[in-house]
This record gives sequence, C-alpha cells and structure tokens, in this order.
Amino acid sequence: MHLHKICKDPESNPTGCQSVYLAENGMMAVQGLEMDPETFANMENLLPGESGVLIKPEILVEVARLYQEKAL
Repeated sequence: MHLHKICKDPESNPTGCQSVYLAENGMMAVQGLEMDPETFANMENLLPGESGVLIKPEILVEVARLYQEKAL
C-alpha cells in the first residue's frame, strides 16, 4: 500500500519521525515515538495487531487543517 506524507514535525531531523501519512485506502498512518511498556499499558481496548505511538498535538492540528483545506 502506498503512503503519501501529509505532515512532518518541522522540529525533528530531516529524516526523523513524527509524521502523518494518508494511505491509498483513505486511512491515516502515524509515525511517532514508541511508548515505554508502562505508558502503553494505559491504552484501553487494544485489539490484536493494534499499536500506539506518541506524537505532538500540534502535528495533528496541522494535519486536520491540511486535510480540510486540500481535501486530501
């Protein structure tokens, strides 16, 4: 499946993380910092194969703005 980068944290290194992508199927993929086991344990209702990462809220706000403006 092809991913199209929508937004990347401008404060991370040029090839680094905290990015959001739009997938061919219309879903979004998030690249962020892996959680430590204690933090991950606080997530509720995880189904098999699901995971979570940490990402700055400002990136999600920018993604929402870009998504609405460009109708990605």
